[in-house]
Amino acid sequence: MTENTAKNISVYAEASPNPESMKFVLNQIVLPDGVSVDYPNVEAAGNSPFAQELFNFDYVSRLFIASNFVTITKNSTDTWSQLIPELRTFIKSYLEAGGPVFLETPTSEKKTEAAPENQTEEDAAISKKVIDLLENYVRPAVEQDGGAITYHSFQDGIVKVKLQGSCSGCPSSMITLKAGIENLFTRMMPGEVKAVEALA
Repeated sequence: MTENTAKNISVYAEASPNPESMKFVLNQIVLPDGVSVDYPNVEAAGNSPFAQELFNFDYVSRLFIASNFVTITKNSTDTWSQLIPELRTFIKSYLEAGGPVFLETPTSEKKTEAAPENQTEEDAAISKKVIDLLENYVRPAVEQDGGAITYHSFQDGIVKVKLQGSCSGCPSSMITLKAGIENLFTRMMPGEVKAVEALA
């Protein structure tokens, strides 16, 4: 046997706040911490043979992959209790067989976000504080729910973020955004942040 022997993968399902999304947690890291990918359809999943295989299940409508979990969003009236066994079995067998998750490991989007052209120096300094708060306070909680939040921009007191995974299209995500995240920012950065908005 070579060193590359298949390891025993465990997969367990964890409910998310979005009733249409389920988080499948693995005992294997598939992406570096802080990096995630959101595939709204099979066409977007060109870099992930694993995601393409999951899209072969006709009830899978969206996939979100982060460090050690995949969040699957369904478009079916079937209950999760009907779908979980099949998905768990597939994920476990695919990873145990050494199937590739990605052709090339994705990298963090954060470095590629450009500041708005007319952003002031003051706004740039506030942006840095906003990113720190998102990374340290918000991202870990959102990831626990099978989703992700990434910083997009800050201008005129408005923080714009991108919601992914179970947060995308979740009925309660707007409540979380306004009641939870916006409150956190207005409390910790009073006078600087007036509102938090999600990009469509």
